[in-house]
Amino acid sequence: MNRRIFLRGLGGACVAAPFLGSIIDRTARAEQATPPRRLIVMYTHYGCITTRFFPKKSHGPLTAADLEPTTLKHLAPYVDKLLMPRGIRAMNEWTAKMERGQGNDRHLQVNASFFTCHPVTPNSDDPFDFSQATKFNAKPTGPSLDHVMARQLSPDGEPLFMRVGGRGVSSDSAISFSAPMTRYHGLGAPAEILAKLTGLFADPLPSPDTYQAIRGKSIIDIVRDDLDTLARFDMSQADRNKLEAWKALLHETVTTVASGQCTTSLATALGITQENIDLASQHTLGDDVLMQKIADNLDGADLYSNLAVLAAACNANPVIFLKYPANYVFRGLGLSFESASLSYRVGSAMMTGTCHPGVIDMLLKIDDYHARKFAHLVDQLNRIDEGDGTLLDNCAAVWFQDASDGCARNLNNLPIVQVGSAGGYFKTGWAVNVEDGSPDLTTGNSESACVDGAPDEVDGLSQSTGTDPSLANAPINKYYCNLMNALGVKAGSDGFPAPGGSEPVTHFGMYDRTEDFIGGGTNPPTIHDPGEFTALKASS
Repeated sequence: MNRRIFLRGLGGACVAAPFLGSIIDRTARAEQATPPRRLIVMYTHYGCITTRFFPKKSHGPLTAADLEPTTLKHLAPYVDKLLMPRGIRAMNEWTAKMERGQGNDRHLQVNASFFTCHPVTPNSDDPFDFSQATKFNAKPTGPSLDHVMARQLSPDGEPLFMRVGGRGVSSDSAISFSAPMTRYHGLGAPAEILAKLTGLFADPLPSPDTYQAIRGKSIIDIVRDDLDTLARFDMSQADRNKLEAWKALLHETVTTVASGQCTTSLATALGITQENIDLASQHTLGDDVLMQKIADNLDGADLYSNLAVLAAACNANPVIFLKYPANYVFRGLGLSFESASLSYRVGSAMMTGTCHPGVIDMLLKIDDYHARKFAHLVDQLNRIDEGDGTLLDNCAAVWFQDASDGCARNLNNLPIVQVGSAGGYFKTGWAVNVEDGSPDLTTGNSESACVDGAPDEVDGLSQSTGTDPSLANAPINKYYCNLMNALGVKAGSDGFPAPGGSEPVTHFGMYDRTEDFIGGGTNPPTIHDPGEFTALKASS
């Protein structure tokens, strides 16, 4: 069916039917404008069990069968829209001997440098120093990607940065910086986020009764009166056949959210009602707010994702970040240890010791939960028609993790998953090894300890569960250049993003080699490998 067929909202809305040529003059239809492009980032902490996360194929077309044995199996329905950039290293890795970054803190410097690609200050050259200034208060010397992009693309010059679950951001988990040394907290409570978005609508959010009525009906039920009205028009038999075909199509796609414009009906279809917002705020200390049930097939984390989808659909902000909490206890998964302690494998903040019983299975539960949340985000984006495809097609939805293996805290062989081509900019349906194009890049060594047949002692300081540091070291800076160019960020003559620029972005950050971060940035700022990864582009 022609994509111009759309519903102009749900519940009492009119049905626009420009495809009925004998009723409406086809020549009167205006051509749709090119949809905007958006970046939606989901960021989680403590890496993953890499041996279960990555498909075996690191370069080449992917199939659903490639994803089924992995943590990413929930994305199998979207494999044709998926892009896995492989072989990438993030910046400023913490090591016990300061081999690949600063010596401040294995969390603080990694997170602070992740989207800035700047060192933190004040610097520490002692990886085991507990100085308040260097271990807890150090901040990066440059702004983060979300703010760099938002200054050129967002209406108020700021990203829509959401703290999933509403918790505050600790110094060692902060990732967003509006300027050098300036941490950005963003929005935490769903009501805060909704207040940022409700100015989009002329009408208030629907009442609980209206929401319940809509939830209990299919799209065909909601617009039945409109369809019956159309059926009474005097029209050609060809158009009458089209109308019947349309009704049949609606019956087959009753779960599809279709929005011709940004309306409260779209918010309702996404479960964003005042009732649900209020329910999400009703929790006590110790509750698992991420997994708190809000509505059927909607938990606390999903509500934040759906707010991101609403913001994207309404084009309220093209730069949207969803940051999941650090040091979190996933009680809804039956776990009683917080996630950082589990990632070290020993059930505490110690980096060496005896494996906690069943720790790999516990970590796999967390990995699976995050994968399901990302799949939910992708699914909601894909349910909304836009242009010649869906909202998802005009987005780059990217799942970043702060490290590769959570125990090793290594930053090479980084797990990155993107779904959506950003309006055709990116290649999809592929894993792309941007470092050397080999199809058999290692999946890492996450199961070299704490599983049957492997040692029951773990040493995070030796990084034995990580990936050989000589592998998968292509700088993440180049991928950020891809994302900026895809959304239309411009650079000055030096290639760095700059408001008012006219050139493609080729440079980002202070350094693109993690070794340059040693000493806190005493070397001259240098981007050794400028440009984007051309292998990730659809035209390559």
